[in-house]
Amino acid sequence: MFVILNKKIYSGIDSELKLYSRSKDIFSKIDSFLSNNSSKTILSFLSYDLKNNIENLDSNNKDNTNFPLVHLIVPKTISKLEEKKINVSNNKTEVLFKPEFSKREYVSKISNIKKHIQNGDIYETNFCYSWNAKAVNFNALEVYKKLYTITEAPFSVYADLEHHQIISASPERFLLKQGSTLTSQPIKGTAKKLDDKSKDKQAIINFQKSQKERSENIMIVDLVRNDLSKIAKKSSVKVDALCKLNSFKNIHQLISTIKCELKENVSFSDIIKATFPMGSMTGVPKIKAMELMDKYENTKRALYSGSIGVILPNGDFDLNVVIRTLIYNKNNSHLSFFTGGAITMESCPDKEYEETLVKAKAILDACK
Repeated sequence: MFVILNKKIYSGIDSELKLYSRSKDIFSKIDSFLSNNSSKTILSFLSYDLKNNIENLDSNNKDNTNFPLVHLIVPKTISKLEEKKINVSNNKTEVLFKPEFSKREYVSKISNIKKHIQNGDIYETNFCYSWNAKAVNFNALEVYKKLYTITEAPFSVYADLEHHQIISASPERFLLKQGSTLTSQPIKGTAKKLDDKSKDKQAIINFQKSQKERSENIMIVDLVRNDLSKIAKKSSVKVDALCKLNSFKNIHQLISTIKCELKENVSFSDIIKATFPMGSMTGVPKIKAMELMDKYENTKRALYSGSIGVILPNGDFDLNVVIRTLIYNKNNSHLSFFTGGAITMESCPDKEYEETLVKAKAILDACK
């Protein structure tokens, strides 16, 4: 096991918890593992379909990644990442991806999803589709280095596990716990960063003024506020920043920040059951949106739309949102990633499709 996360390297396995099947006691197993390792740093990998253990949901879609629902790891050693280890070589990594939907199929799906919005079934949802490839001699670490160089995403992850390799360029934080304070920072709203600075400046102005982008973000903020209220002290849920522009190396995003003070004796599992999956990857109403997307999507999201992070010995933790992420299954040489976006009544199917290509570009470039 070798993981790069939060500018640290985690190596070896002292102990681990790996859960695949849906069971009623999955959260008691999580709490037991955390309790038995309470004085140690723990890596956390939570798959999207953990939702089925929280709500009365299911998915019968295909799954080529076979990643566990839950994987908790106590690493043997932790060391500081030296910047020189991010240096990129000139080696070529040729991977040819095939999207599971053509543009025509994608546009048709979005049009049908919008009918649900028109009928009042949902107000907003997150629809995703996968890109797939066979990669027999896949150089995962090299691709991670390239992707990090392209994006410099703040919640990037590289993980080389027993059966999988994970390469993430996530710009999004799911949850940060610091003492009794819990912070969520959902992203909704994406715009391509232009090379021409004057054109990019005008594009930013238009992006920030977009009612569609802002409404997407605000609806998710309301959802997150509702989720946090289940575990927060009364009247402690606050929006610190609403639709704030954050510019990364390759894209612009609108990010909101919501904080709360936790009630006494709230466990890690309590927090996850109240907030997972994150609002930015689900929709409003949350349960109905997840139910519908399981029908419209062809492939299980697996770790995508889930979370990777670190739980510290004092109980604090920092968890990302698994987006802009490649998953490699060593057993079948299957390499895949997802792209998607928020769909509202104002969504133009053609523009939504173009946004998924903007999100895919960095990964595709890193695999060239």
